[in-house]
Amino acid sequence: MTVSWKLSWPQGLRALFSTGGVLQPFRLLEQDLRNIPKRYVSDWTTFNQLVFASAVYVFFTNLLPGITFASDLYVRTGASWGTIEVVFSTGLVGIVFSLFSCQPLTILGVTGPFSVLAENIYMLCVDSFKIPFLPFMAWSLIHAAWMHYLLAIFNAHDWTMRYVTTFSTEIFALLNSIIYFHKAIQELQRAHDELSFAAFLYAIIGAIGTCILAVFLSYAEHWEPLFHKYIRMGLREYAAAISIILFIGMPHIGELATLDRQTLPVSYHFQPSSPDRSVFFVRFWQLPVGWILAAIIPGAIITCLYFFDHEVSSIISTIDRYGTRKPSGFAWDIALLGTTTAICGILGIPPANGLLPQAPLHSESLMYREKEAIASPPSNDSDRANVDSPEMRVRNRVYEQRWSHFLHAAGILVFVSPPFMHVLGLTPTSVLAGLFLFMGEHSLSLKPILMRTFYMLTPQSELPSLPPAIKRRSYIPIHAYTLTQIILTVVIFIVTLTKAGPAFPIIIIALVPIRLKVMNHIWNRELLRYVDAWACYEGTPEDEEDEKARLRNGGVWGHEIEDRDGTGAWGSSNGVLRSLRRSEEAVVEDEEKLLGVEAGPSRGMRLEPRTGLMRRTSASIFEFKKE
Repeated sequence: MTVSWKLSWPQGLRALFSTGGVLQPFRLLEQDLRNIPKRYVSDWTTFNQLVFASAVYVFFTNLLPGITFASDLYVRTGASWGTIEVVFSTGLVGIVFSLFSCQPLTILGVTGPFSVLAENIYMLCVDSFKIPFLPFMAWSLIHAAWMHYLLAIFNAHDWTMRYVTTFSTEIFALLNSIIYFHKAIQELQRAHDELSFAAFLYAIIGAIGTCILAVFLSYAEHWEPLFHKYIRMGLREYAAAISIILFIGMPHIGELATLDRQTLPVSYHFQPSSPDRSVFFVRFWQLPVGWILAAIIPGAIITCLYFFDHEVSSIISTIDRYGTRKPSGFAWDIALLGTTTAICGILGIPPANGLLPQAPLHSESLMYREKEAIASPPSNDSDRANVDSPEMRVRNRVYEQRWSHFLHAAGILVFVSPPFMHVLGLTPTSVLAGLFLFMGEHSLSLKPILMRTFYMLTPQSELPSLPPAIKRRSYIPIHAYTLTQIILTVVIFIVTLTKAGPAFPIIIIALVPIRLKVMNHIWNRELLRYVDAWACYEGTPEDEEDEKARLRNGGVWGHEIEDRDGTGAWGSSNGVLRSLRRSEEAVVEDEEKLLGVEAGPSRGMRLEPRTGLMRRTSASIFEFKKE
């Protein structure tokens, strides 16, 4: 909603908070609370073999990377947080979200960016502030909780994420992949320092073998005619689990059993990792008042990180590629995230939030295909009969349910018991490093930025042709755009390794206005329209500028944008599926009903499988396809 410039400042402020205003309190929360009953029963009535396989897959891809971060946290937080804290947090928060969230497809856990942030805060507490880490972190998370509540109450999803484009989300996702690779290297570095040379060489073999076997088995469905199709499907669905179990057991066979090995440090009793604690509870009220107030600063940074991370995870988990049909609930889930964040702070365990790449990989593992009828829009009365004889098309869908989230979280929570914790203690850290490599590779392979990076190494003559709208039809500006994303990601990663590390979420947030206010002065607007898009709804910033110009010019369009079929119909004067402001969303939905296009928050752009670039369509924001 926009406020007219003719209104006085007090009137404009009242309009923002009034009924229908952008900041109308509880507007999105009320909407989400109405949506939960519409989907809750059906979320529990859907269960099949694919759902169970997804639960097993997510169990391994959430638990083992989490405890790998735990291995790193144990060293870098002075044993304040270890394996049992990470497992406890991941299982507890996962069960809470599987039961009470509005969008159960979003998988939660302890993330790499937060681990980096926590390690930096620990160093500040110990080296500079000379205060205990856990009480200060508890207050930081309590402050983050009420900030989450404010974001949910005042509809932050509408007035923040509506300005985020895939330029920023790609950088953030690429940063996550780099952190995965970096953590794998760190695990192997520790193995080099603590193991014999022969054991270190096997650690490298185990890490690379775990990754390669998981990648190899993930393509088993394409091995036709080898094996029965159900065997191929099983190998694909349990690829990571098979690889992990194999390489956990291999060091216990034959002469390999004589090698020394580095395993995960675990607690064999249900108590905190630190010998200074006996229960999962932090006496946070004993911190001096001055430091309680100072904790607002890291609390705000954690809020920025968690809000952006969880929103992006939820958005990518429900893009049109997955064919989700049930309503999401961004505001309610952010409020719930604030609650679990405060609980984790009080318990003295690391908080969990939306995971990349686990959240979209969860949706990938639940995906199936179904046929549905489509009807072409009638252009005149003579063609109107075509609507009554629709064609059939195959669409991707996912099983939207809560079982896979609940089962995997419950399985993880079981591992806080001493017998199962002992099993985790048998896990070689080389396997964890290999799983990190696999997660980094699998996450990166789904990113459009990877394909554009490959194009930087491809001869110009072998590159796909570009649309006429891009001046000179040259890839050089596209390469410059991609290189800018890579450089910014590397800079942010380097910042995470310095004392300024706690501020890296602020840098990611700052990319949003940079994209909107600076980059359009560097790159051609048609090129930006081609490679970038809004992250949460259809269209691009350039589309919105054209719409504003059209309104100023009395309804005349300034640009015509190439559509999926190359017809240029997008944005033409017929007004079909044109990019409108958020306040005109109802018009878009009406037009979509006319065309038989499913309405939803994730329309507008898709990843062209052949080029790896963003192309206009009425289907999705960015549709990932792994060739």
